[in-house]
This record gives sequence, structure tokens and C-alpha cells, in this order.
Amino acid sequence: MDRGDMSTASVDVRDIQGIVRFGFGPLKDASFWLLKIRDAAAARAWLATAPVTTAEKLGAPPVTALQVAFTREGLEALGVAADVLAGFSAEFLSGMTGEASRSRRLGDVGANSPEWWKWGSPGNAPHMLLMLYAQPGEMDQLTRRIRSTGWNAAFEISDYLTTSNLQGTEPFGFNDGISQPELDWTRERKTHGDELRYGNLLALGEFLLGYPNEYGKYTSRPLLADEPGSAGLPCAEDYPDKRDIGRNGTYLVFRQLQQDVRGFWRFIDKQTHSNPQARLQLAESMVGRRMDGTPLVPAQSQHIEGIDPKSASKNQFTYDLDEDGIRCPFGAHVRRANPRNADLPASNGLVGRLLHMLGFGNAKYRDDVIASTRFHRMLRRGREYGTRITPEQAVADGPDMGQHGIHFICIVANILRQFEFVQNAWVMGTKFDALTEESDPLLGNREAVAGCRFTNTFSLPREFGARLHIADMPQFVTVRGGAYFFLPSLSALRYLATVGRK
Repeated sequence: MDRGDMSTASVDVRDIQGIVRFGFGPLKDASFWLLKIRDAAAARAWLATAPVTTAEKLGAPPVTALQVAFTREGLEALGVAADVLAGFSAEFLSGMTGEASRSRRLGDVGANSPEWWKWGSPGNAPHMLLMLYAQPGEMDQLTRRIRSTGWNAAFEISDYLTTSNLQGTEPFGFNDGISQPELDWTRERKTHGDELRYGNLLALGEFLLGYPNEYGKYTSRPLLADEPGSAGLPCAEDYPDKRDIGRNGTYLVFRQLQQDVRGFWRFIDKQTHSNPQARLQLAESMVGRRMDGTPLVPAQSQHIEGIDPKSASKNQFTYDLDEDGIRCPFGAHVRRANPRNADLPASNGLVGRLLHMLGFGNAKYRDDVIASTRFHRMLRRGREYGTRITPEQAVADGPDMGQHGIHFICIVANILRQFEFVQNAWVMGTKFDALTEESDPLLGNREAVAGCRFTNTFSLPREFGARLHIADMPQFVTVRGGAYFFLPSLSALRYLATVGRK
């Protein structure tokens, strides 16, 4: 539904789970519990008093935090009625592994196939996700608070996922989590659909249900007429006579991605004939940033709306100054995940913009082959796991140092348009930015797709001469588990504590 002339209402941050706003970076210890509900009544009783951390800024930051999310199976086990469930998105209801076509679109085939997953495979979906965060030495206290009276009757832990404190460095060794969209918490942003410049400030409805998104519309979610237990839910802005289960909640995508750190660096070492400088340069070209997070392209002189001044040195750029992909290859991981483009290709002056708006002046085919970034952003909240291996340790002979990877977590209001689009069209897509025979150099599964026998190459454009092609790249990242979750608001959690009661 269109937003129309509706005045903006204030945002109740006390009703929003804190991970949406903060990410809990200062809380270095984290673990993720995947639960099955044993007894619905006991689970509802626990939810009624669960110490969930909100998005409210306090005088002193918390020393611990707890967040709670549910799969569709979990909401069913809790006792949520079928007509209420029907209001959630089709992607959430069918789940990450619910359709073979979805697995193909996400690249979950071959070694990534759900049949090989440790958790989340068909018939093995968790009911709930608990995310625990703490300062060093405080995790035991949080665990005791969570496992209160009635816990054992309510839940069974089906998997326990640990994390490591790599200080913002992912297992391949690159600075991670640098580029994040900025949410319009003041609700002052106006969306008109004619934005010609890349911006980092996005409508709240891109990441929270119950608010207008970048299209100026409200994403579908469950709405209720007044009924027992629903009085604590906020009224929907677009349907004031309805209670809004989704408002201040969102969807959470969780994927466990195991990284072959030794395989990654040894393959690059072989390609560069064990030249340390060339090895580093090739790895940075595949990622799209230097290891410290510095972009490969020059900074923009013009300020980009929504860029945090603290990260401006690493985020104040687009790819307009690298239209041939010489500095940052078209297929580099960060360029695929966030092309940093706008509604129309870059142009100079009012006349140039007018020509683009009228459909003229697009001299290059690739100008029109990437959708506008602002409709496909994700708020990333993942954590690494495993011990740190340096590139030098990876290429040298030595003992196995265990498994390494990322618990990829992203927050989106529209699973299909945000996460699934990026994963399918940009990450796994072999035609991204007019490329051929290559998918994401880090996340690609190297499996053949329709119309493309090979997806295991990586190309580096050169200022003079033909592109340099890296062939026969192995798979470096393998999916080990995953699921779609609903991250409810605090008022929705209280409502869920009442469902199913006679």
C-alpha cells in the first residue's frame, strides 16, 4: 500500500530487538543456539519473561544481550494459527530448503546441497534461534539467566554454534563488516524513485516491517483484527483498524559458511608462482578491497548521503571512476555484493541526466545490466568462527587448524527482493555486469548452470590488452546450514507468549 500523505510516526526503539540497530560489536563473545520446542506451553511461559535486549540507547552499553527469532516451523510449534501464518512472506513460509528451485537459485547445489548440511536440512529445521552476546567473562551469567525454571521442559538444543573473536577480520584475513546501510531512524527520507546518485541512507521499511520501504510502500505482513492477546500490538499505519504483528520486527537470514582458508591462499599462491606481493594483489582483486579494508578505487570528492564519518575513508566511493574495472574487477566479491549504483547510470550535468531519463545516452551495455542498489541492500550482522590463519601459515605446510568460516546473518524486510536477489543475480549469477563463465570468486560453487558450462573463472580487465583470465578455480566456501527466521518485536514476543491458550 502507498504511504500517501500519512505523517511519519516516531519509532519505538524499545519495541525493536537491538541487533537491528547495534549489531553488538563491542560484545566480543557470542554464541548461537538452535532450539526445538518440546512443550509449547512451557516455551510460551519462557517467552513471557525472556530478557531480550532492545534497540534503546542506554546511559551505559549492556554487558550482555539476548535476541530471539523463529522459523515457520517454530511458530507452528508454538501454536500460531494458520490464518496468521499466512500473512508472512512466501519465502519465509517455504523456508530456505523448501523448494528445489530455491536451492538452485541460491547456489545450494553440489557440495552446498542441503542434504549435506549440519543443520537446517529438510525435516531438520530448527524452531528457534537464540543469539547470545557478552563481554568477556559475562557469558556464563547470561546463560544462567536464560536457562531459568522451566527451560528444560520447554526446549531442546539441537545445535550450538560458537564464534571467535577475530576483531572484525573474516577467516581469509580481510577486514570485514565495513560497508553497512544507514537506516533512516528519523523517518525524514523521501523516496521518489528517481534517484540519480548512489546513497547509503535507506528507508526504514527496507529493514523493518510496518514502515514504508524504498518504493514508498508497506511490505506485506500478518495483520489482526482485535482478538484476545493482541491488544499490546501496535496498530498498522496502513490499516489503522488492524493490529500489526510485523511492525518493528523483520526477517533474519542465517547461513553457516565454511571457508577453505588453506585452499584459497594455496590456489592464489600457485597462480602467482609463490610471489608474496603478486599473491596479495590477486587476492585483493578477487575480494575487491585491500586486506585492511581500503577500497581499490579512489574516493569520491562528493559526499555520499548516509556514510558514517567514522568509516568515510573506506566507504566514500562508487565505481563511477572505474567504469572499465581496471582497479576493481567487475566480478570482485564486494563489487558484486554492492555495486554502488543508482537508479540511472552516472552522468554529467542536467542535460546528461535528462538524456538518461528519456532512455538516451547509455553508450555502454553494462550501464543497464545492474539493478539499482538501493532496492537490494542487506544489514549484515554475522560473526566469524575458527582460529586465525595468516596467508603465510596457509601456504606453508603445517597441522590442520580446524574449521573456519562465517555465520552469515543478514536482516531484510523482503527476503526475495533483498537476500535472494543478491545471492542469485549478483553473487551466483554468471552474467553479472555483462560477465560470462564466472560467479563470485569467494562464494561461487563452480557448478555449471543453464547456458553456461563453466563458472570457475575470474577475469581481470587490463588497461591495455585483453583481460587476464584465472581458470579452474575450486570452491572456497561451502554452505553447512541455514534457515529463514522471523525476528519479532518485543510486543510481538509478548503476543506469541499468549497464542494457543484455551
